[in-house]
Amino acid sequence: MQHANHCDRRAVLGGLALALSPLTSSVWAQAAPLSIKVFKDPNCSCCTGWVDHLRSHGLSADVTATSEMKAVKTRLGVPAALSSCHTAEVSGYVIEGHVPFHAIERLLAERPHAIGLAVPGMPAGSPGMGGEPEAFDVVLFTKDGQRSFGRYRADRPIA
Repeated sequence: MQHANHCDRRAVLGGLALALSPLTSSVWAQAAPLSIKVFKDPNCSCCTGWVDHLRSHGLSADVTATSEMKAVKTRLGVPAALSSCHTAEVSGYVIEGHVPFHAIERLLAERPHAIGLAVPGMPAGSPGMGGEPEAFDVVLFTKDGQRSFGRYRADRPIA
C-alpha cells in the first residue's frame, strides 16, 4: 500500500511539474536583466561611473566608446539644450546624461509618450559624478517639448 501511495505522489508531482513548466520559463525570462545600450566618449571617466551605477541596480550595459557623440545625439533626437556627456537607449527610450536608475525605472513603469529622459550638464553628485550632491532636474523630452520628470539629489528623488 505504501508503495502505491509513493507512485501516486510521484505521478502527481511529475504532472504538476509539467503543468507549471510554462510558468517557470516565463518567470526566468522576466528575471533576465534589462539591457541598456550606452554611447560614450572614449576619454570620459564619469560615463563609466554612471554605467557602474546602472549595473549596481541590475541593468546589463553594452557600452560603445565613440568620438561621434554629436552624430549619436542627433540620430536619437536629443535636443542640444539637454545634451550631456553620454547617451543611452533602453526599451525604446533615449537616456541622456547622468539620469538616476530610479528615474529610468519609473519611466519604464509608466511608459509615457516621449523620446526619453535627460539630465543636462553634469551636476555634482549625480550618478557617476563626484562632489557634494546638488539638487538637479530630470527632464522628460518629446519631439514637441519638455517637462520636469522629477527633482533628484544624488540618485534619489526629492520633494
